[in-house]
Amino acid sequence: MNQSFSPRDLGAHAAADDLFTPIDPAAFNAVSPPIFQTSLFTYDSYEAMEDVFAGRARNFIYSRGDNPTVREFELLVARLEGAEDGRAFSSGTAAITSTILSLVEAGDRVVAVRHLYNDVYRLLVKLLGRLGVTVDFVDPSDHDEVRKALPGAKLLYLENPSSFVFELQDIVALSSMAKEAGVATVIDNSWATPLFQKPIQHGVDIVIHAASKYLGGHSDTVAGVVVGSKEAIARINSTSYPYVGAKLSPFEAWLLLRGMRTLRVRLKEHERSGLLLADRLKQHSAIARVRHPAFQDHPGRATLSGYAGLFAFDLTPDIDVARFVNALREIRLGVSWGGPETLVVPAKVALQIPDRMTTFIRFGVSEQTIRFAVGLEEPELLWSDLQQALHAARR
Repeated sequence: MNQSFSPRDLGAHAAADDLFTPIDPAAFNAVSPPIFQTSLFTYDSYEAMEDVFAGRARNFIYSRGDNPTVREFELLVARLEGAEDGRAFSSGTAAITSTILSLVEAGDRVVAVRHLYNDVYRLLVKLLGRLGVTVDFVDPSDHDEVRKALPGAKLLYLENPSSFVFELQDIVALSSMAKEAGVATVIDNSWATPLFQKPIQHGVDIVIHAASKYLGGHSDTVAGVVVGSKEAIARINSTSYPYVGAKLSPFEAWLLLRGMRTLRVRLKEHERSGLLLADRLKQHSAIARVRHPAFQDHPGRATLSGYAGLFAFDLTPDIDVARFVNALREIRLGVSWGGPETLVVPAKVALQIPDRMTTFIRFGVSEQTIRFAVGLEEPELLWSDLQQALHAARR
């Protein structure tokens, strides 16, 4: 981790807002922000209320729209990403959906990288397909393919690295191509967080986070946030956010603010343990391949200043996937990532989804691939667990 952050950088009160009065950090000498656990806000007079409704003044009205605690979180993420503004949601998928809906309409076309998050794949193919939006999936490493797909598109959707197989993308080159073609760029930066990658500095227009992951960091919150220019967030606020209704609650925003105060130290530990275990797995006879960005000689590494603890590995054909997973004692079987606990997800499970609407099937993921989310446990304990499970799973 080559970026320097202090607790003040990652704490509340870290951003100013020209639309709302920030929470006073000196109030009562509190070190943690208050939770404004209220559904609505009142006014002292008819005139004050009219000024707000008529757009002559800005104030909080109703927590489905804006809330002081939620606003603290939005502004903090925006500041860390180098963005002008942000909008928080009740999930990462809600943030993605509202962002895409703010940019496209019937008859438009989206260009998206292959191997993206499965729920985004289904959103693009199933829901937006019903609304008259088409999508072209591209290999992000084939720049000729991307360049040919961009003219006439409305949106280029990126992940660096991509979900489950962790393909890297040269977001500098891709965002430059998109700008030349007049196409907006959106990236999911959940894996790297603003501490390990700042896509806006590299030309990307809008950045999205599944805040349930590393930003929250404790597996107790489901949330999403999108940041970008004031114009981009204003477009989301006017075209999709009020009607989707996927607001973030004040309490969950407070949990996120709490979690982000330890983001730097948590990521440092996730990185250390992840690299140690990835290197050992790479040398193990039962592992055919380790899918970790640190091991890829790719231009997409240049925008990363560190490595998260999430990667994947492929078991050799002589290792039974179910037997391996069932033999694990310390490592748990479960979706999501970014919390204190270490988790695995076998691709073989996702390949069983009945409607077959997955990137795993569309673009090909091996049944032997295991996604590995390294938590905050002692890495030697995790390594011992992996070793005994691999031994037990040989056919």
